[in-house]
Amino acid sequence: MRKLLILFSIGLLTLSVSAQEKEGNGIPAKSRFVDVSAGFGQDIFTVPVGYFYNWQLGKKHRFIIGTGLRLSGIWGNNLTYTSAPASLAGESASEDTLTVPKAGVYAANLILNLGYNFSPRLQAGFNIDAIGFSFGPEQSAIFQSNGINQTVMAKPTSFNWLLVGNNDKGSLNSEFYLRYRVGKNLGLKAAYQYLFTEYTTDRDVQTIPDSNDRFRNKSSLFNIGVTWFL
Repeated sequence: MRKLLILFSIGLLTLSVSAQEKEGNGIPAKSRFVDVSAGFGQDIFTVPVGYFYNWQLGKKHRFIIGTGLRLSGIWGNNLTYTSAPASLAGESASEDTLTVPKAGVYAANLILNLGYNFSPRLQAGFNIDAIGFSFGPEQSAIFQSNGINQTVMAKPTSFNWLLVGNNDKGSLNSEFYLRYRVGKNLGLKAAYQYLFTEYTTDRDVQTIPDSNDRFRNKSSLFNIGVTWFL
């Protein structure tokens, strides 16, 4: 009788675990991981390191919403920055340019992450920096307006804030990603990375049509990375 009770209890436990896995489709309700990657673009290179905490929603835990913190190192050669404020950006007649010979920006931002689990191993999604700060060395840059060049001092814009499109401020990173879990704690990621970096000059170097000291570079990169699930 005792052996039968033990076997019966083991059976119930097995059925319970199986039912839970079936209900969640083998996907946990929450996940945590660290993501380390490298992004490669034209004259620009990045190393983002992020900590993510995700809630995986729905009966089968397919839908992902999460947050986290991302640290990004960004380096570039002879990057061209154009007038950043929304009132100036997007119109060639109102945009001036700033060329930064050796760009170096370091950003720390809170992340918003959205995604979808196709299976316990495969997921796709989108994440974007929301708010944070940047720093980096001040350096000389070339400001150009109406064909006239002058040397000015510039440094990364300190405050980062996602406000949509040309209203954004500072340096912000975003990814459309595909992640595959190759083991219990290891995953591989490939992504299209879209990156804003921004420099602020030491004075309002642009005067027409408005005074301005902020300049933005927009870059597209191919990103590959490794994920450690916690």
